[in-house]
Amino acid sequence: MTELFGSDAFSPKEVAERVQNVGVAKAQLPLLSMFMLGVLAGGFIGLGALYYVLVVSDHTLGFAAARVVGGVCFSLGLLLVVVAGAELFTGNNLLVMAWADGKLSTWAVLRNWAVVCAANFVGAAGLAGLVFLSGHTGMNGGAIAQSYLDIALAKTTMPLWTAFFRGVMCNVLVCMAVWMAFAGRSVVDKFIAIVFPISAFVAAGFEHSIANMYLIPLAMMLKASGAALPAAYDAITFAGMLRNLVPVIAGNIIGGSVLVALVYHIIYRRPGAE
Repeated sequence: MTELFGSDAFSPKEVAERVQNVGVAKAQLPLLSMFMLGVLAGGFIGLGALYYVLVVSDHTLGFAAARVVGGVCFSLGLLLVVVAGAELFTGNNLLVMAWADGKLSTWAVLRNWAVVCAANFVGAAGLAGLVFLSGHTGMNGGAIAQSYLDIALAKTTMPLWTAFFRGVMCNVLVCMAVWMAFAGRSVVDKFIAIVFPISAFVAAGFEHSIANMYLIPLAMMLKASGAALPAAYDAITFAGMLRNLVPVIAGNIIGGSVLVALVYHIIYRRPGAE
């Protein structure tokens, strides 16, 4: 099959089988391992978001340049997850492929999602605390801190349906990046597969729930540190964060599990599929 595609990459049908088999293994991880790997993934995505904010805080860059370069930098997060090893909620929406083939129960999928999502929050928010204490946000004359506040304000005041559909579009691209990474045999293969879809979703302004679990808590810490801010920033609260995360998580699930996992299941894994 690989010769048909003119490379040593796994074919799409082989990728579908690998995604399914890995999904079963992920769901069967011991609870402590699953949680700790989820904590790592939350921190990894937070590091990608940190790298992104560093770029967009430089207002000498043009709009497109800042978004695209920032998106490439954000790709660090998923590269760490895929290459170093971690459990990411958004990528684990691909477990639906094994569920659709009868290899996993509904309970096993939901258990994995709940544990990993909670662990991702611990890792992402924990990193936010470390970054806050490090004084990193004071760089560039405080422009980095202001960027976190502005990003969080936009997210916590975003209309619910906008957040939902941006979540859908985000996880279509994230899960396609993970899917294509399964086709690669080397770290370089995985790097190429990941960078373009991830930088595209970031540049387009789509919503990644785990990244938001880093960005919004850090902005909340900055807001609580005593800086005088306009009244508009009052929206950056725990309630504001939930207002963003609920529709974004729902959108991420639809984008990854339905528009990627189920679509590829129908194409390659359903009975009678070629």
